[in-house]
Order: sequence, then structure tokens, then C-alpha cells
Amino acid sequence: MIKSEFIKLCERKLADKFGIIDEIAYYNQTKVLNAFRNHKIAARHFNGSTGYGYGDEGRDVLGSLYAEIFGAESGIVSPHLLSGTHALTVALFGLLRPGDTLFCISGMPYDTIREVIFGTDNGSLKDFGVNFACCGLDYNGKLNFNEISGKFDKSVKVVYIQRSRGYELRDAFSCAEIESACKFVRNLGFNGCIFVDNCYGEFVEKKEPTEIGADIIVGSLIKNAGGGIAPTGGYICGKNRFIEMIGKRLTAPSIGLEVGAYESGYRYFYQGLFFAPHTVAQALKCGLLIGSAMSELGYKNYPSIDKMPYDITRAIEFNSADKMIDFIREVQYASPVDGYVTCEPWDMPGYSDKIIMAAGTFVSGASIELSADGPVKPPFIAYFQGGLTYEHGKYALERILDKLL
Repeated sequence: MIKSEFIKLCERKLADKFGIIDEIAYYNQTKVLNAFRNHKIAARHFNGSTGYGYGDEGRDVLGSLYAEIFGAESGIVSPHLLSGTHALTVALFGLLRPGDTLFCISGMPYDTIREVIFGTDNGSLKDFGVNFACCGLDYNGKLNFNEISGKFDKSVKVVYIQRSRGYELRDAFSCAEIESACKFVRNLGFNGCIFVDNCYGEFVEKKEPTEIGADIIVGSLIKNAGGGIAPTGGYICGKNRFIEMIGKRLTAPSIGLEVGAYESGYRYFYQGLFFAPHTVAQALKCGLLIGSAMSELGYKNYPSIDKMPYDITRAIEFNSADKMIDFIREVQYASPVDGYVTCEPWDMPGYSDKIIMAAGTFVSGASIELSADGPVKPPFIAYFQGGLTYEHGKYALERILDKLL
């Protein structure tokens, strides 16, 4: 079959799913616009501040704006949150105390947060006397409520759910699944904080976890919520009492959220949030198109192509290091930045295996932009994500097909 006809065949098969994605994007765009109007966003909110940043209206209103959009009581949005992992770290250290237990019910968390939780002599939660418990998933890769019930005890102060798959072979959790988990742990008598790592999941559905039972959600602005425009930063949204605790860890216990200057200004953060629903829709379509084509060629996908995705990532199984590396390199060659570079596996900080990463992005490491990565180990999974435009994803697929075929 001619390559262009093959891609058109994949697009025809995806027409219904693309229609659902467009409907969700319109719903979320309306929600964002209503929030902008409710907060009377004006040019003055884009101005930066210096020194302590007292009375920084752009900073404070941005947090409130995120909170309304995500159905939360309050929010922190800051360029001083350096990554998703840093935002998660600040939030966890703000909420947990010596003797408390952090209980992860969604399997082992993502690689870069593990050292934060149970590293040794590195300033981890474990070093400060915080305990960690974890429940594996069932054989279908779903939350194991029997095991959760058996391991739960009164020392648990934070129940942790990772929405996206990380480097695991499972589907991302839907908001419906997260809602069921929230209700389940509440029925166990849990009165503490239900905490969701929301990275890669923002605007994929019509609701966010804070609208269906979660107390805190955390994410990165160089993923979905930044719309491909925010140059750095992270967000933490949720219940007032928990946000206040976290704010005292972000700055200092005596200061909280009263300070925090950013001289460069906030226009990119506001503008990125405005673009985010549309950008996420483009990324979802890119992932589905790549997934459909790879599935037609016999490569196993997570999620399987018959399902709607619940985050912007897609795992593709190659069972060969060479094929996995070829796939990731073609994503790099299709990039607008450093498209001439041949990426190689390397010892990336925070990971136990060599990682190969294609990220020819305008914002360094931004996984809302078209990118792919993975640990070079069996069964050789490439984790594909992002795409600011559907056309970019389609072009990358053409290169991938040229290489694989």
C-alpha cells in the first residue's frame, strides 16, 4: 500500500475518536474562557515583579485561575516549580511529617520521584522519617482494591495516585477510575489528603481529579497545562488547607504564599493556559494516529487503539533495541529544533537504566511537544507523547514509516 493511502486509512478509522476529542476540547476551551472572564484577566496581570514580590497580582490571580478551571479551592502556579518532579516533591514535603505514611495505590511511582520518597541519605522523605507503602495493580493493570484495603492503616496521611503510566505497561487512569478510588479510600475511614500526580492528563477529559474527589493535583507547565507556550514551571491545586501547608514548604513557614517574584512576567503562562485545551487535543490526535499506524504494522500499543486515551502518552512495544531506537531517532529527525541530531542512549539523572530521548523542542524537555523516549531494556518500549500540531505528528509518522518499512 502507498504510504499516503495507509495514513488516510488510519485517519478514517479514527474519525469517531477525533470527533470525541474535538468535543472535549471545545468544552474545556469554554471552561477556560469563562474562568478568564470571571477573573477579569487584563494586560496588567502579565507584568512581572521583583524583590520579594509582595502584591504580585499576576502570580496570585494565575493560581486562582487554575483553581477555578480545575474545580479546586485554591492553587499555586509558579515558574519556581522547576519540573513535575519538583512540584510533586514540594507538595509531598509540605503535607507529610515524621511518622506519617505515604500510601501509593497505583503501583510503583515514576522513576524520578522514587528517590524523593525512599532514597537513602539524599534528603528524601524516608530520611525525614516518612514511611512509604505501595499497592501493586491487578493483572489487568487496574487499581487493586482488595490489596488497598489490606494495606491501609491509620498512619496513612497521603494516598497517592499516579494518573499516567510513567515507564510502566499500563493504561493511564481515567477520572472515573480515580473517582472510584477516592470513594473507596474514604469508605475505609481515610480523612487525609488524596493526592494525584496529574502530569500528562490535564484537559484530556471534561473533568479533572479535583472535581471528582481528589484533594490535591500536581502537574508541570511544560506538559499539557502550559499549552506548549509556558517556558517553565508547575502547578499545585486543591483544598485550601493543603495548599496553605504546601505554600509554607515552597517558600518558608513564616512567609507562605505572600512572596515570590518573577521579573520576566506572566504572559506566556496565561497564554499557554488559554491554548492548552486545543494543544492537548492536537497531541491526543497525534498519539492516536501514530498508535493506529503502529498497530496496523503489528506493534502492540498501550492503550490499545480501540480505547480512548486518558493521557497524552502512548507506549509502543518493539521487542528490539534497534527498532525502538530507530523509531525514537525518526521523531528527533522530524523535529523543528535539533532535527539534524542523532540521539543516543545515555545515563540520564534520576533513572537507573540508559535512556534515549527525542526532544527537538522549543522549550527544553517539553513533552507536550512531539517527543519520544524510553529506557533501553527489554521489552524495548518507546513512550511517545505530545505534538503541538496534528500536522507535525503526521509528518513524523511519514518518516517513521519510511524507516520501519
